[in-house]
Amino acid sequence: MSHQPTARGLYFEEFAPGRKIVSSGRTITEADVVGFAGLSGDNNQIHMDAEFASSGPFGQRVAHGMLGFSIASGLAVQTGFVEGTVLAFREIQSWKFSQPILFGDTVHVRLEVLEIKALPRLSGGAVTLGVEVVNQRAVTVQHGRWVMLVQSRPAGAAAA
Repeated sequence: MSHQPTARGLYFEEFAPGRKIVSSGRTITEADVVGFAGLSGDNNQIHMDAEFASSGPFGQRVAHGMLGFSIASGLAVQTGFVEGTVLAFREIQSWKFSQPILFGDTVHVRLEVLEIKALPRLSGGAVTLGVEVVNQRAVTVQHGRWVMLVQSRPAGAAAA
């Protein structure tokens, strides 16, 4: 017998352009960077060698850009807005690494629904999100657009 968790996320019909969602924060640690380097194989000196990085453009080591993206994805999911209702992370329409994420930075994610498109054949729809990764100094360090496929409300399910 399979376990079907109860959805706490929003169904496609509950999304509307302009809706905003903000995540909690997360501090980026040296352990995060070392772990990501081990997982990804990206041992670039700008991330791993303090002496080398001290003479680089940021004067210190910085987190991998893709680590920041991955943490942003996790923070977005942790808000619960698509828990049990997301069908797929469909597309990254754009993504810009505009500022470095430094060791010790605390980042959070701001999401805004930009567009919705019903896809009845998939029993849901596409939700286009504007995404910003913002640090503790209120600086946007990464930003872009994501498209998620979200399930429609099942027949007979109560509206939120």
